[in-house]
Amino acid sequence: MSEQPFTVCVYCSASTTDTGQLSLAARVGTEIARRGWQLVSGGGHVSMMGAVATAARAGGANTIGVIPKHLVHREVADVDADELVVTDTMRQRKQVMEDRADAFLTLPGGIGTLEEFFEAWTGGYLGEHDKPVVVLDSDGFFRGLFSWLDELHDRKFVPQSALSRITVATDLPTAFAALEASRTA
Repeated sequence: MSEQPFTVCVYCSASTTDTGQLSLAARVGTEIARRGWQLVSGGGHVSMMGAVATAARAGGANTIGVIPKHLVHREVADVDADELVVTDTMRQRKQVMEDRADAFLTLPGGIGTLEEFFEAWTGGYLGEHDKPVVVLDSDGFFRGLFSWLDELHDRKFVPQSALSRITVATDLPTAFAALEASRTA
């Protein structure tokens, strides 16, 4: 039996139409495929979520989509995924994505993306997993968030050890270098 490829879970928007963000998602999918990795994502075929999966598949990557049944039509389930897992709830979706991933990469997104990022980050900090959490902040999208997290650290609400669990990358090569480092560690 062959060894499973390194699997990156990508969290990103399922609603933006911003062409720059869609292009970023497609470049991420292309890079996942170029490296021979596997993608696990939210199972939608819309916006950035669809762009990353489509590009990954176009490059030959295996894709796993995980979507709760109440979003199958809203997020247009990615029926082209190599494996499409339909869950009963969002909580089950996140658990399956976390279980299947070797690392997490967060791209721009809204409240769902942020919630997924925070849960993966918190789980790592609390010792539920030792998987890397990388945020790709190529255009300052997350600047306000990390300014606020720095303030929480300064006010002694977030310890440095928690902040150290996140790698913030400003470009694609740096983000993938952080993911690659975890793969060989």
